[in-house]
Amino acid sequence: MSDVAVPAERRWTHVGVWIVRGLLALAFLGAGGIKLYGAPMMVDEFHHIGLGQWFRYLTGSLEVIGAILLLLPRKAGFGALLLICIMIGAVITHLFVIGGSPIPAMVLLALNALVAYSERGEIASLARAL
Repeated sequence: MSDVAVPAERRWTHVGVWIVRGLLALAFLGAGGIKLYGAPMMVDEFHHIGLGQWFRYLTGSLEVIGAILLLLPRKAGFGALLLICIMIGAVITHLFVIGGSPIPAMVLLALNALVAYSERGEIASLARAL
């Protein structure tokens, strides 16, 4: 649906999803970049999680990859699915390990679910091909 003509009645929905995808991409490029850069706050947070700094690099890399996929029309659904998995982990981590509010992660999870739902046709067609 992303790279073909959109019927007039769905045009605003299509534009809205593109705006959400762009904002999510910016958010995850920033969050992943901070993790990869090694901001002291992120280093401390991942130290508190207890899995080591390799996990910070993995999480940051996956966030950046997911953000890039969100911007690619035929891959946006898979970027959203990847970021949904990361945000589920973030919510669980906030609830049971590091504390703090899980609300930002839950909002990002919901927005990525919206993108994945809007790209469900692409996800299903590629899943059938596999």
